[in-house]
Amino acid sequence: MASAAEQLAANLNFSAFSKADELKKRIWFTLGALIIYRLGTYIPMPGINPSALAEVFRQQSTGIIGLFNMFSGGAVGRMAIFALAIMPYISASIIVQLMTSVSPHLEALKKEGEQGRKVINQYTRYGTVALAAVQAYGIAVGLEGQANVVVDPGWFFRISTVITLTGGTMFLMWLGEQITQRGIGNGISLIIFAGIVAELPSAIVGTLELNRQGALSTGLILAIIVMAIAVIAFIVYMERAQRRLLIQYPKRQVSQNRMTGGESSHLPLKLNTAGVIPPIFASSLLLLPTTIANFSATGAAGGWLGPITTYLAHGRPLYMVLYVALILFFSFFYTAIVFNPTETADNLKKYGGFIPGIRPGERTAEYIDYVLTRITVVGAVYIAVVCVIPEILISWAAVPFYFGGTSLLIVVSVTMDTVAQIQGHLYAAQYEGLIKKARLRGKRR
Repeated sequence: MASAAEQLAANLNFSAFSKADELKKRIWFTLGALIIYRLGTYIPMPGINPSALAEVFRQQSTGIIGLFNMFSGGAVGRMAIFALAIMPYISASIIVQLMTSVSPHLEALKKEGEQGRKVINQYTRYGTVALAAVQAYGIAVGLEGQANVVVDPGWFFRISTVITLTGGTMFLMWLGEQITQRGIGNGISLIIFAGIVAELPSAIVGTLELNRQGALSTGLILAIIVMAIAVIAFIVYMERAQRRLLIQYPKRQVSQNRMTGGESSHLPLKLNTAGVIPPIFASSLLLLPTTIANFSATGAAGGWLGPITTYLAHGRPLYMVLYVALILFFSFFYTAIVFNPTETADNLKKYGGFIPGIRPGERTAEYIDYVLTRITVVGAVYIAVVCVIPEILISWAAVPFYFGGTSLLIVVSVTMDTVAQIQGHLYAAQYEGLIKKARLRGKRR
């Protein structure tokens, strides 16, 4: 006999979608917001010489600027008002998360529930403004240092750049929050997703053009397509993988003739708890020396950074080794930040839950930490493999692989999350339909 959930899943079809009016409104709102974001990536910042900027960006595209340009949907290369994209907000969120494990005040706010989260979110917004202003000023000074890029260098250009880019980031942060509340999926993640996917058609056209010119063989392109499909399937499988710890709750006497409890549930531990943070951090750190060396090609900094950037070029053995090592390090580091076994064990003990065979309290925390460490090893290796495969293709076959490991992880993860939310809204619409039918039957009787 199929369960109610299985019956609902079997009834999810296009007719169910057409009846979900609330879901359709949310999807249209999300699409409209993403269109506004894409339009903003084409509005240029004032005081910039486009031709000179294009030449400078061509020289810097192999550094960290190229990585940020991918996340911003090409806005950095055009120096648009959304050039900073949503990255300052992500950086501020990570910093606040790190501070939560250090600052007693932030840790106390985290335990206060919804009210505490609102205060922490407000701190994150303040941090976003500060980081965006600092980064915008750095961009303004860096552009002034390049020949003929800025039409009229000076403080007016710097101030206008700070106001424009900071305002663009704050607007995107607000737009992301609106998508989360009134649309489908996580707004911040969808904005990054849209920026990455928007540049995919031009990358495909460029690859086909290389095939037409004979630079890439048809067999190699077909092999890349097959491998990309296999990697995506592998990412979906690994992102859904969980280690479920059995949690048992004892029976409790509620009244003279009534018992409650005695139920069991599961504590799900994701294989990849750190998400896409490890490859982002690893890529940023490895590309930072190249970016500094390119901006200071003359002078002492460019001199001693020259050999380092040579060894840290894409595809070089040292780059591969450091890339894998940093991914493994940040996988464990960020997992330790976002998941606290001691806090989880205390919450289980507070509500009477326990893991069968494990004493509540400190022993439970040690067991959860032991299991989490083991699955994090597998998760870290999985992220490293996914991120290194594109680097090997780029260095071995000179393939212009637009979707690196980081962007591929983001695209697949956001797609899975959005599809799950759409299914959730469809389930809700199905439940509402069943309730209405039950009420109509009751009135008829």
